[in-house]
Amino acid sequence: MIHGKLRLALLSLLVTVEQAEFTWLRGKTGATDGNLGAQLGKLEEAGYVALEKKFVARKPQSLYRITEAGRTALGEYVQALRRLLGGALNG
Repeated sequence: MIHGKLRLALLSLLVTVEQAEFTWLRGKTGATDGNLGAQLGKLEEAGYVALEKKFVARKPQSLYRITEAGRTALGEYVQALRRLLGGALNG
C-alpha cells in the first residue's frame, strides 16, 4: 500500500504535521487533483489517513491527518527498507 511513490510522499508529509489541507499537499507533491484525490482515497480506505471536510469562509476545505495505523505502517515500511538496503548501504 505504501510503496507507491505518491502514497509514500503523502504519508511522509503527513507524519510531520498535525493536519494538512488538500491544496498544500498538492503543492508539496506536484500531483494533479485527480491523482492526489485517488491516492488519498486509497490511504483513507486502508485506514492510514483520516479526512475532515469543512467550510471556511463558504469555501470547502479538505483536511487530512495521518492515523496511528498510518504511523505504524509507515514506520514498518521504513524499517523493512532499512533491512533490505542495509547490506547495500554498509558494504
